[in-house]
Amino acid sequence: MRLNRSRGLLAMAPVGALGMMAGCVNVSAPDKPIVINLNISITQEVVYRLDNKAKTLIQENPGIF
Repeated sequence: MRLNRSRGLLAMAPVGALGMMAGCVNVSAPDKPIVINLNISITQEVVYRLDNKAKTLIQENPGIF
């Protein structure tokens, strides 16, 4: 049992050393507000084609629509 504990401690030693060598992290708010410009242009085109029979039917009966 004692041998297994010493192996575990030896295995954890590099992890602890890396943690001690890690630097300090500073997080602070910026002085100016963050501005995000979203220039989005949305265009839509509706293209329709009518069959000649449908076109003449609509012209003959304009009140059906």
